[in-house]
Amino acid sequence: MDTPHSSESINKLRQGFMTARIVFTAAELDLFSLLAHRPLTVNEVTAETGGDQRAMTILLDALCALGFLVKQESSYQTEPSAVPLLVQDSAQSMLPMVQHMGTLWQTWSKLTDIVLGKTAAGRSGPGALHKDHIKAFIGAMHAVAAKMAPAVVATINPAGVRKMIDVGGGSGSYTLAFLQASPEMRATLFDLPEVIDMARERIKAEGMIDRVTLMPGDFYSDSLPPGHDLAFLSAIIHQNSHEQNNALYSKICQALEPGGRIVVRDHVMSPDRTQPLDGALFAVNMLVGTSGGSTYTFDEIAEGLSSAGFSGIRQLQSKGMFSLVEGFKEK
Repeated sequence: MDTPHSSESINKLRQGFMTARIVFTAAELDLFSLLAHRPLTVNEVTAETGGDQRAMTILLDALCALGFLVKQESSYQTEPSAVPLLVQDSAQSMLPMVQHMGTLWQTWSKLTDIVLGKTAAGRSGPGALHKDHIKAFIGAMHAVAAKMAPAVVATINPAGVRKMIDVGGGSGSYTLAFLQASPEMRATLFDLPEVIDMARERIKAEGMIDRVTLMPGDFYSDSLPPGHDLAFLSAIIHQNSHEQNNALYSKICQALEPGGRIVVRDHVMSPDRTQPLDGALFAVNMLVGTSGGSTYTFDEIAEGLSSAGFSGIRQLQSKGMFSLVEGFKEK
């Protein structure tokens, strides 16, 4: 720890949830988009969104105090620098990620009971892949991946790869980055049917649909199509138990040609599991949100890959959630 705790630092920490909840509610109501282009009064906002006028007034004033809105006389408007970051249909928008964090609010609220064994870990209600939440979840994943994917692909260096498979590839952010880096490459994107529909829309818009095979399925119960030189497993292993990951590594090994490569992107924890901080916090997120997920050390990942038939296992990059571990199917 760089600085000692103080009453001031603890007070700041204990109040942090208040700011987060205010922003989550604004995102869920899409207030930033509503107020992006013209100022509206409280009556006009409630006419658009419904709700209680007194409650909306207090919420809007708090958003002004936090700097997300600007108030002039009796009207409110989104602060200009927040517009590209928090409105719908902006290339820079973080709104899906904020909305996704809002869906985690209820699961995190169960943490004490989970630790005390009073309730089971994992979601009892609708999770991120529920039909009401999946668009925000996949959008959140794209918001993160779109910025990082080119650098991740460059580190992986897919030169010479003819065909890759993106396992649980979401709406195709990494698939697109691989194809852009290697004009001769073709790709298979494997994900749930409802996610494949989102991927088709995004990949078509990028003009690369002719280079991608969109394969709907569930990697927990379905086999993966064979014939690939590279498999990319991005931000998946944290949602699984050791046993689930080992089974998935084996399926991926079968989907690869001899000598083919797997690259796992995820948190890679220190041997004592206390670093990095983001990884330790994410393990708690998996505790409250899944029945067996966590974050894993390099040795745990390597052991699973080795048992599935991979060798030459090494860590390519140590960078939080963008850490990379590779292994090769034996020839």
